[in-house]
Order: sequence, then structure tokens, then C-alpha cells
Amino acid sequence: MLSVAAAGLRARRASLLGGFLALALGVGLLVTTGLGLSATFSAPDRAPERFASSPVVVQGQDRLTLPVRRGPGTATVSRPLDRPQPVDSELLRELRARWTVTTSGGPDAVGVDAPAAVVRALVGDRAQVLTGADRRRADPGHTADAEALTGLNALLGTSGGVAVFVSVFVVASTFAFAVALRRREFGLLRAAGATPGQIRRLLLTEAAAVGALASATGCVLGSLGAPLLARTLVDQGLAPAWFRAGDAAWPYHLAFWTGLAVALTGAAAASHRAGRTGPTAALREADVDAGALPPGRALLGAGLLLTGAGLLLHTYATDPSALLKRKTYTTLPMLLIGGTALLAPLLVRPLTRLLPAGGAVGTLVRENSRAAVRRTAAVAAPVLVAVALAGTLFGSAASVTRARGAEAREATAASWVATGERLRPVAAPPGTVVSASGATTLFVRDGAEAVVRYGARAVDDPAAFAELARLPVVAGDLRDLDDRSIVVHEEFERRRVGESVDVWTADGRGPVRLRVAAVLARGTGGNGPYVTRANAPGSAVDRIEAGGGEEAAATDALAASGGQVATVAARTAADHPPGNPQARAGLALVLGIAVVYTLIALVNTLLMATSVRGGELSSLRLAGATRAQTVRVVAGEALFAVAIGTVLGLGVTALCLGTLGAGLAALSAPAALALPWAAVGAVAVTCAAAAVAAAALPAWRLTR
Repeated sequence: MLSVAAAGLRARRASLLGGFLALALGVGLLVTTGLGLSATFSAPDRAPERFASSPVVVQGQDRLTLPVRRGPGTATVSRPLDRPQPVDSELLRELRARWTVTTSGGPDAVGVDAPAAVVRALVGDRAQVLTGADRRRADPGHTADAEALTGLNALLGTSGGVAVFVSVFVVASTFAFAVALRRREFGLLRAAGATPGQIRRLLLTEAAAVGALASATGCVLGSLGAPLLARTLVDQGLAPAWFRAGDAAWPYHLAFWTGLAVALTGAAAASHRAGRTGPTAALREADVDAGALPPGRALLGAGLLLTGAGLLLHTYATDPSALLKRKTYTTLPMLLIGGTALLAPLLVRPLTRLLPAGGAVGTLVRENSRAAVRRTAAVAAPVLVAVALAGTLFGSAASVTRARGAEAREATAASWVATGERLRPVAAPPGTVVSASGATTLFVRDGAEAVVRYGARAVDDPAAFAELARLPVVAGDLRDLDDRSIVVHEEFERRRVGESVDVWTADGRGPVRLRVAAVLARGTGGNGPYVTRANAPGSAVDRIEAGGGEEAAATDALAASGGQVATVAARTAADHPPGNPQARAGLALVLGIAVVYTLIALVNTLLMATSVRGGELSSLRLAGATRAQTVRVVAGEALFAVAIGTVLGLGVTALCLGTLGAGLAALSAPAALALPWAAVGAVAVTCAAAAVAAAALPAWRLTR
């Protein structure tokens, strides 16, 4: 068996090259993203900057810790504060009385030149005592570094998931199509006395050899690609300047064994069909499919399609805001894509009826596509993957951004706005309403089991705020907001007007009991909550809006704030750009993986399919077809299969974007959907060019 498998590998090394490349690339990408992920679990050790000369740092508490219920007992949850609490004045006096104290950058932390154990004994639980590398927690960029790593972790995790999904799909389909092309070989082996079990073991042995070699190659490629990925992420602004790829061993183990498992799994499904090949298959010459879908593939395809559609509708019905998150619109379409691709053979023949039969070439293209269902579906499936991912990823991201921009424009009646980190107060000119606000954070219990951190806005003048705001109020009145109340949105557990809600402020103070003055629709996530300045300690004004009165007076007043003055429309467009470079770079990374795999699958499938059609193409020549006509037939079949994959991919995109639009409507947000024609068109044209070349070149050689 081993000698037969080795001989088969040598004889079919050209046809196995595509599967080898796809698997090696998949393993390489897993190693690359795994090494990147390993570096996101913690920031690298760097020297403290703010208190570099102090051996001990006393810092106010920078996290809010609250007890919650966990099953029959209790536990605690910890949430980061916007900024550390100031060091208690009494504690500061005690520290200064005993040691040399260094202050730098604010009252939240001080450096102490004393033994750490003695300082801890004095401080107790009144503050944190930081030593060694932990002193970095007092640096201004510490929180930003942690947030950057969290976003990078999500991006690399998504990229790795897409790599696994597409590699499994491509490798499995490659093995399945290769088995379909080897019907006569298996028939001859059966006629020579081979048992179905021996046929299956032959295929599994071949897959194990290819899988091991490809996985080892992929590990080498991944080690070379990880530093390049890290530099690219930094250059695109997706990672901090200090980010470097990790050196952990687990990505290599995970990727190698995953690659081997993918190869064996793909071969196992194909070998089951190969084992059922009878001896009479050696007598079959025509590449004609019966059109029946194997029960296992039909069941799996229907299951994936129904599961994907069910989860999509369930998310819309129970938590429509989740549809706006990248994790949702990246993962859920994969189920729909996989199910549609598995069921593609059922759709080939109905779609061929739409192809007009113009002349002899057109008739042959249509009839050959109908007869060779498996070949047509094998070409269409990877195109479906790439087109659907381009449509759902870029379309969902663009739609969410467009909806947020439209919602922000509709949220205020102001004409002009000044923005900046710390704006100075301004006086309102006669006839002009001026409303100032700043970002803050609120912590609220969600039942007894969780604590939720909300990004909120703190307003200076509730009356001016209510006059300019055009927020989607579903209950209550914005004019009732005061120092003892809060404006919430529909995601709050307590959201009935007049109810009281306990909140903890940005510095951890609380609980502060506030009455619900108004309730807003959830929208895209920017509708509240709102409190007054009294409940937002440390919040600085970063936005001042002006409406009514004379334009010159309003702009002059806003200019006195020291911020950037612009129209509300211009400011909104700048805050919600349709082509955010960083967001597009992250999506392009994910889509690039799918496109590369698609091209490998297309070229490999068409090279394998065309290479065994020598007899068929010779018959066409004998029937009077010219060499150019024969090549046009083969190229036309490839182009038609790409068109089928594009149509199916657009169908998946339409379903996902349609559900997203319904979710936006349910959230009372503008349903500003955007289909990324440029991205979809570029993917489709690239696939078409690669498919035509991969089909026409070997056809031209075979018809010499």
C-alpha cells in the first residue's frame, strides 16, 4: 500500500500541488497569526517613564471592584476606571513626613524612595503600591497600550478563524474533486482485486504524506511571515509602534496538527466515496455527472445553511445591536457561505438555463456546464467564498459606519461645533444656544451577576442640551435631566422613567442613585447615557455645539474655546469616514486570505479538470471545431462557473446585509446600507482572469 501511494504521489505531483500550497499557506497563516496573538496577551516589558527614578510608586486605585453573584456564592468583578483615583491627602502627608516623595503629572500617583515592604505596611488598602515593571501602570500610555492589544487580539483572532475556515473548505474540495477525476483509476484497482478499505487507506496515506509535508513547510513560512505581519500592522496603525511578533511554541504545534487534521479530514470524506467505486467505473469515459448530491454532503450543507440563517434571525430578534459588531458580521456569514457552497451542485443546472446559447460555442458552454455539474460547482465554490466575504465584510462595515454617521447628524439641531481635548468655556451670543459636553464613564449593575461599563456624555447646561438635542426619545423628556437624574437607553436593565438606578462614576465613586429622566432608542451605540457634570468627576469638555442666531457670532464664540471649529455635517463626516484607513486595512487582511485561497483553488481545480479532457477536446477538433473555438469553449465554461459563484456570493451578501438593515431599523437607527461594488467587482474580475487563464492555457496545449 505504501509503495502504491508513493508511486501515486509521484505520478500526480502536479495535480496535488494546489492542495499542498493551500494547506502550506493555511498552516503558515496560522503560525503567523498565532505568533502575533501570543504577543497580544501582554505588553512587552518596558522601562517605566513617569517614575523611572523612583523604586516605589503609590498610585490611587485604577479599577472598580464590586461583588457579584456567581452560582450559589459570590465573586468580584473588576473594571478599569477612566483614570486612577487621586492619592488620599492624608496618606500623602504621611508619606511626605517619612520619605522623599516625587510627584509627576498629577495627583493620581507619587514616587517614594523607600523599601516596598515598609511602604505597603503604611499604605494598606488605601492605594496601590507598584514596584519593578508594574510601575509602568502609572505611565500615561499604559491604558492605551492595553486597549490597542485588545483590538489587535480581536483582529488576529478573526484572521486566524478565516484562515482555518477557508483552508478547510479549499483542501476538502480539492481532495473531493481529485477523487472524482480518478474514478477510472479506482475502477481499475477494484477490477484488479482491491477492496474498498484498501482504496480508502490509499487516499488517507496520500493525504497524510501531503499534509505532513505541507504543514512542516507552513511552519517555516509562518516563522518568516510573523515579523513581516508585525511590521505591516504597525505601519498601518493597527498596532502600537513597539509591537513585535511573539516567540511562543504553541502556534507551531497548533498549526502543524491542525494542518494534518485538515488534510486527513478532507481525504476521509472523499475516500468514503472512492471506496464505493465499482469495477465498471473503469469503462466510463464521459465526464458526465448524474447531478445527485451525496446524502452526507446534502445533509451537512442544509445543516450549515439553516444554522447560519437561524443564528442570523435569532440575533436580529433577540439582540439586533450584535449585528453591528465585527465579530458577528465576520463569523455568521461563514456558516451561510459553507452551506451554500456544499449545495452548489443543486444550483448549477437551474442557473445554466439562464445562459443564452448563442452559436455553437455558446451551446457547448451551456451543455458542458450542465453535464459536468461537479466540475462547474468545484470552480464556483471558491469564488462564492471570496465574493461573499468581500460583500459581507466590507458591506457590513461600511453600512454600520454610514448608519452611525447619519445618526450623529440627526442627533443635534446645532449648525456649528468646536472639538478638542480640553476646551475653554464660552459665552453664548444673543440668540444662540451653546451646549458643552465631555466624555465620561459610568458603571452600572446588570442584575446581580454583572457590572457593565458604559461610555457616557456629561453635559454642562441641561437646558441648552435639551434645546439642541434631537435624540430618539422613546419615553420621558430630556428637559428633566438634572444633577439627580440620568438619561439612559433601552439596553439599561432599569429603563422606565421615574425608576432609580445606581451608578458608579468614572473615578469609582458610588453608588450614586439617579432617577431616570428619559429613555432613548438604542441606535448604533452612541445614544447615551447622559448625566450632568456633577456626576462626571474629571471629565473635560471636548465638544461645544452652537445653534441658532447669527453664523458669524456663533463661530467667533466657538473659536474662543481653543478648539477646531467646523459645521456639524463636516465634523460628522470626519468622525465617521466611509473609508477609515485602519478599518479597511484590517478588513483587507482578512479578505486577502480568502482571495489568495480562492485563486489557488481555482487554478488547481481548472488545471486538474482540463488536463484530463484531452480526448474530449480532440473529439471537438475532429468534429470540425477550430483550435480557437475549442479554447473559447473551455474558457467560456470557466467564466460561466465564476459567474455562478459570483451570483451565489451576492445572494449570501444580500441576506446578511438585509438582516443588518432590519436590525438597524429595530434599533431605530438609519438603515444606510452600502454594497461594496468596488471590492466585490475587484474580487470577481480577479477570479475571472485567473480562471480563464488556468483553463485556456492547458486547453491550448492539448489541442496542438
